[in-house]
Formats: sequence, structure tokens, C-alpha cells
Amino acid sequence: MDLPAGQTHSAFSELLGCRLQRLDQGVAEVTLSLEQHLRNRAGKLHGGAIFSLVDIAMGLACSSAHGFDQQSATIECKINYIRAVSDGDVLCTARVIHPGRRTLVVEAEVYQEQKLVAKAQGTFAVL
Repeated sequence: MDLPAGQTHSAFSELLGCRLQRLDQGVAEVTLSLEQHLRNRAGKLHGGAIFSLVDIAMGLACSSAHGFDQQSATIECKINYIRAVSDGDVLCTARVIHPGRRTLVVEAEVYQEQKLVAKAQGTFAVL
């Protein structure tokens, strides 16, 4: 998918260190490396960083489904944290499961290698 520069990332995603790996119709894959500034007090990848990764990947999946010329916004998101991450990279895959005219429903999973780290579902409003 060829896109103009700046449409697949934001200042916030750059601050976190998110890297787009794949973008298809209604699907986005984004990776994040555990850097020191993303650790919680226990030294693990902060849940807020994981949630932000999920939200970023879901937003990209929505944009690839309805077009980057149209905006969407998160109106609801639920996440389950399965396991802690102590080091390395995580990969979030987000898929649009309902591409409605007014809202989109998206699922996301975060893996470290073959181990599930988190699973989420969100609803996005088409603006």
C-alpha cells in the first residue's frame, strides 16, 4: 500500500518507538521494542505502552479499511493483559472485524515470539 509520508505514523507513535511492519486492507502490524523509558516500576513493559501500541495498530487498521482520506477515533477499547514482557520486541496485529459506515470494530493481539501478551477489542467512530 503506497501512502504519502506521515500518514502511517504520528509524533506519539514515534515517541514510543512503534514501527509499522505491514499494512493491508483492514489489517495492520506494528512492533515495539522494550526500551528503558517504557518500563514500569517492576522493570516490565508498561501496560500503558502496550495499550498505546494496540490503539495505534487498530487506528491504522481502520484507516486502511476506510481510506486514509477519512479519519476515525477510538470510542471504546477493552484489553486483557496475559503475560509480562521483560525484554525484546512485541508485535501487535490489528484486524477490522466490522467495517461499518459509522463505526468499525477491531480486534488486536500482541505477541512476543509465539507467546500471547495481550488481546484487545475496540470500537472506532468514522469521522
